[in-house]
Amino acid sequence: MKKILLKIIGVICVLGLSVGMIFALARLSGTANSQDTNFSFFWLAGKMLLNGENPYNEAQYLAGHDTYQIGWRPNKIFPYPLPLALFCIPLGFFSLQSAYLLWQMLTLLIVALTVFVTIYQWARPAQRRLFFPLLLASFFFGPLYLSLQTGSIGAFALLAILLAVLCLENGKSFWAGILFALTILKPPQGATLLLLIGIWLLARKDWKAIYGILTGGIALLIIGLLQDPAWLSKMFAASEAVMDRTQGVHSNVWAFAYLACNGASACSKILGGAGSLILLGLGGFFLWKKQAQLTAFEALSFIIPLGFVSTVYLWEYDQILYILPLVWVVGQLVQKTKSYLQAFAFLTAIIFYAFFAVSRLGAVKHDLWSLGNTLILLAGFWLASALNEKPERAS
Repeated sequence: MKKILLKIIGVICVLGLSVGMIFALARLSGTANSQDTNFSFFWLAGKMLLNGENPYNEAQYLAGHDTYQIGWRPNKIFPYPLPLALFCIPLGFFSLQSAYLLWQMLTLLIVALTVFVTIYQWARPAQRRLFFPLLLASFFFGPLYLSLQTGSIGAFALLAILLAVLCLENGKSFWAGILFALTILKPPQGATLLLLIGIWLLARKDWKAIYGILTGGIALLIIGLLQDPAWLSKMFAASEAVMDRTQGVHSNVWAFAYLACNGASACSKILGGAGSLILLGLGGFFLWKKQAQLTAFEALSFIIPLGFVSTVYLWEYDQILYILPLVWVVGQLVQKTKSYLQAFAFLTAIIFYAFFAVSRLGAVKHDLWSLGNTLILLAGFWLASALNEKPERAS
């Protein structure tokens, strides 16, 4: 009876803290004008489908900006894969500002769920005591703050990956593959993630998961073709336009290659491509050799930051996916060292640096500084993996 009562009290405390943080941060980030954020792209796409329109039709898409008084229009069509617009339909049932606030709240709930599920993979009380500190720290993680400001869809990918990991941990490999396939709805990040995930699954001979990824990818392709037979060519053209105006500003190997080559196209492509292939090759080799020793949580904690630094397009708000590996590293450090000291040192370093990177993004208008988030996370992963576990203290 006492244990049940404690669990009920714990759930109430968690919900209370979560709701309080949700409303506090949602109101803080709500100072942004939703009509000038990335969120307007997703909302408009969902609204257009509800109205029987095509967000890949340039005339209709730009007319939608006029109809709903969206002044920021950097793209001529919806700049994401067309199947993603289907997932945006529920947003279209609300006004733009209401949908914006709703998505912020859902984003924070997904983050809270990620922290809870990841830290509770350990049965030991030492890790579970970290839930509240990690939840609080995650809510002030720079990429999450930017996600709330911009209304980005990173939380959708975070939820898909979290559920996929849970499916793998519970023997539902095919459904894990389906969920992993959803990451391709943001192709620059999804492509490198799926490549590394595919290598790991192939090394494990997890054919059901691989079939699931293929099935999910083919389903998304067909869904897009049913909406617009030319959607792939239109998406590639829109993506190329986005890349052309944002070269050299991202926190990945391609951006630094572009800067090292002083913007020379051939040089930056060769150098960036070589750097990306080297990182992905080394990561793939590690996953292949260690596949038998890696849990799903551990593998994804390595794959996510390495995949992001290797990709061609990345903003700090995309690093909201880092919350899963961040929590895993903290929990693993506590398990290996039997102390909270190293875990809190790592957590403090990445939280403070991430906010520094956010401040620099606003000041210098490029995102190069957030490369440090990736480096700190990979260093934490290496430390948590390399340490030998200390024996339990005698009671």
